[in-house]
Amino acid sequence: MIEQAIFQSEHLLEIAMLYGRRILEATAVLLIGLWIIKMLSRAIRRLMELRHIDDTLRPFLISLFDGLFKVMLILSVLGTLGIQMTSFIAVLGAAGLAIGMALSGTLQNLAGGVILLLLKPYKVGDWIETQGFSGTVDSIQIFHTHLKTGDNKTVVLPNGGLATGSLINYSTEPRRRVEWVFGIGYGDSFEHAKKVLSELIAEDDRIQSDPEPFIALKELADSSVNIVVRVWVDAANYWPVHFDMNEKVYRRFDQEGLNIPYPQMDVYLRKTES
Repeated sequence: MIEQAIFQSEHLLEIAMLYGRRILEATAVLLIGLWIIKMLSRAIRRLMELRHIDDTLRPFLISLFDGLFKVMLILSVLGTLGIQMTSFIAVLGAAGLAIGMALSGTLQNLAGGVILLLLKPYKVGDWIETQGFSGTVDSIQIFHTHLKTGDNKTVVLPNGGLATGSLINYSTEPRRRVEWVFGIGYGDSFEHAKKVLSELIAEDDRIQSDPEPFIALKELADSSVNIVVRVWVDAANYWPVHFDMNEKVYRRFDQEGLNIPYPQMDVYLRKTES
């Protein structure tokens, strides 16, 4: 009886020494790992500041890396304790797959938001056109981008489609080309119309001389002789110059006796005797 008690005591002591050592090792791994993660998070934060990563994206990326590092640390600690990780990793992988399939659309928008904030095809304040909408970028969030349309409506666009689709950014370049097509009647002089258009362009200081304005006869249409006019302006002056020139041409052509034709159809009625 005494020998059995001694044997049990020795056995318990061996178990305590074995698991006590593992617990101490796991505790050391945990503490050192947390310190390393803290240092890595600081380094990542500084790197993002040096690379001028978007302020909206920084907290998300830092949290993402921090979470990944901590998951790896937990697996290391469990392995140090002697816990078999094969089944645990299999269950974790299956759960991750199920969650990923359930949140496929959300994850796509999340990935799209990260790509947009990293590559920056547009920024807040840019005027863009995409997916049938156009407006000023009001905010870029992790899952969605908000646009303000010209009539002050808010359009919420998923980032997944923006990251993989086509879009036009009208604010990227400092200059834009304005193009008009003006029609005159077949009995009017093209040279006269060209001279009038050249004078109107020269009078507008917002129109740039380099590249120099382009005026040419575009086509002989059914009801008019169409003249194309192309000039370069600062991006901020695009619409003011566009609308002002339309008004000036309408008034000046009338003063110069140049007709602005409109589509018309002549119908002839012929009477036949029965």
